[in-house]
Amino acid sequence: MIELRDLKILSALARHRHFARAAQECNMSQPAFSMRIRNLEERLGLSLVRRGNRFQGLTAEGEMIVRRARRMLDEARALEQDISSARGEVTGILKLGVVPTATAFAAKVVNSLYLSHPRLLTQLEVTNSHTIQQQLYDGSLDAGITYADSIGRDMVEVLPLYDESYMLLAPLHMVKDFDDTIAWAEIEHLPLSLLSPKMQNRRIVDHILEEQGLRPRVMSEASGFMAALIMARGGTLATIVPRALIESLGVPEGTRALSLVDPETVKPICLATLQRNPELTSVRVLRATIDTLA
Repeated sequence: MIELRDLKILSALARHRHFARAAQECNMSQPAFSMRIRNLEERLGLSLVRRGNRFQGLTAEGEMIVRRARRMLDEARALEQDISSARGEVTGILKLGVVPTATAFAAKVVNSLYLSHPRLLTQLEVTNSHTIQQQLYDGSLDAGITYADSIGRDMVEVLPLYDESYMLLAPLHMVKDFDDTIAWAEIEHLPLSLLSPKMQNRRIVDHILEEQGLRPRVMSEASGFMAALIMARGGTLATIVPRALIESLGVPEGTRALSLVDPETVKPICLATLQRNPELTSVRVLRATIDTLA
């Protein structure tokens, strides 16, 4: 009565809460997508979607079906991946969410995955820690590299990865009088480019500064580090970056990277995955790859 395709469509609508975006994910036109859901409702004799001028949510029956559908879709994906693994290869898609400060580490992981499993496609989404947790629960992500203290433990497995520490990356002329370290208090009057306030890294930085009564000169905000790195190299703004990023990319020409001290702050980064039975083969090889890197 209910086809796997129907479950995928309804699950996509529950995630996106928007007909057009859900239809796009399912490679369907919006009219065809809506008609498929109406046909499913007619076959079941149930209303699954609360409708108005726009999507208003699922009915209680719709939510119940989506909860069961996610488990069934997970099992179907796990079966497909187990079959390919039995043939000696890992195929399919691994959806990995990453906080911006962990992109350098994530890039190493994806590179190693490609070398060992070249037919596994890794889709990397750089986003904030709240979204990673939310999308783990709704099935949009298979795994997340995020802050350990920002992820819930309910139905989530957490694997510690490394401790994140922070450095000031600044144009040479701004830090010419410093050695290899700089106190947080010394950056109060520097023009800074930081991550946007919705990012956990920015909240960490703000908390450190607020604890010391410092009011930084934030001149630019962004959801990633690329613009800040370019501005630092251009000699206009300094930025605060994770040490792992500097270790991976090196220090851009015309800049210096100084360890931030007083206080020396570290935040644990982890791999978070939803507890699944059976576990996806793609998640299993992700864990094995990270163990190898460690």
